[in-house]
Amino acid sequence: MSDNAPYAADPAQSRGRLYPVSDSPSRSEFQRDRDRIIHSTAFRRLQYKTQVFLHHEGQHFRTRLTHTLEVSQMARSIARALRLSEDLAEAVALAHDLGHTPFGHAGERVLHHKMADYGGFDHNMQAVRVVTRLENRYAEHDGLNLSWETLEGILKHNGPLIDDEDRPVGRYLHEWLPFGLFDIPASSDLLPQTYASLEAQSAAIADDIAYNSHDIDDALRAKLIALPDLVDVPLVGPIVREVRARWPDIEPGRQSHEVQRRLITRAIEDVIATAEAEIAAVHPASADDVRHAGRTLIHFSPVTAEAEQGLKRFMFENVYRSEDVMAPVRRSEAMVGALFDRYLSEMDMPGRWGEAARAASEPAARARIVADFIAGMTDPYAEAEYARLFDGSRQLG
Repeated sequence: MSDNAPYAADPAQSRGRLYPVSDSPSRSEFQRDRDRIIHSTAFRRLQYKTQVFLHHEGQHFRTRLTHTLEVSQMARSIARALRLSEDLAEAVALAHDLGHTPFGHAGERVLHHKMADYGGFDHNMQAVRVVTRLENRYAEHDGLNLSWETLEGILKHNGPLIDDEDRPVGRYLHEWLPFGLFDIPASSDLLPQTYASLEAQSAAIADDIAYNSHDIDDALRAKLIALPDLVDVPLVGPIVREVRARWPDIEPGRQSHEVQRRLITRAIEDVIATAEAEIAAVHPASADDVRHAGRTLIHFSPVTAEAEQGLKRFMFENVYRSEDVMAPVRRSEAMVGALFDRYLSEMDMPGRWGEAARAASEPAARARIVADFIAGMTDPYAEAEYARLFDGSRQLG
């Protein structure tokens, strides 16, 4: 008998999969989703995809894979405290970055620009494409054939995409809706106008917490900033002062780790307390009540949210936009742009990708094949393809 809350997603009441599967005596539907994601090719590739620092710059910096594992652990912790389905929160967290390109957001920006005439490129939607179309290892179907609830969480963990009249909302107010939104293979409508489950919301806020903590840690390791630089920075500053006052003589690496762990703990505790108050106010009796609550229920408190924005401003000014980060970003953007243009004009992608591009009758279809191929690349593979195609004849940066 489950002791989960009535508003938690229940695997026994899942809306099912596009393709029926036999019952499992040992795993719930959400556990099966988690396992399928972990065993996918796209998940393994995350090991060699950039987070902030390029993969070859040091073995101790985060990659998309280590980031994903950290998000998964935090999402489970939040879900456990709120009596949600830990397995669904974990599955959504493990899949949330499967659509990311090589070289982090730099690659995504280039593909979005190159695909401007063909519906753009969105890494959340690309993750949905990966798990519904592009993974092709199963004998009976394309994709991973995940449950409706996991697909919904991947698509909507950051909130609704449209309103009840199919108009864009949120960040999509200023950009076109992601390509393929109304053509997702699923057992039923994914309801892009509603909020996602609390499990998916747990994964989304865990993503923010992980970014904040590990980007600070990586920036300190890269010596782009030092702990004294953080003393007056919102959210993290009070923790830095506390740690340096209590352990003034220990080595900086130990101080940094203490700051990071305290930042994570306090952020998670803030989220749990805020979510408990929100849930009590809305009093949802089911997962569907959560979807129709009209707002996100798992988020930072107002005070922490404001401080977090201050921390992000500091990180953009001092880390993400620093020349040490931006120089390789510019080279990566040039590489992805060159690969896209070459593949689209010559269709000389290896294997089935080149065959599919040459067989496509419409420019939009060919461009989407190119975008899918590039998005699936690891950083080293993109570099190898650039070397193969251009043989050092083109200078980057």
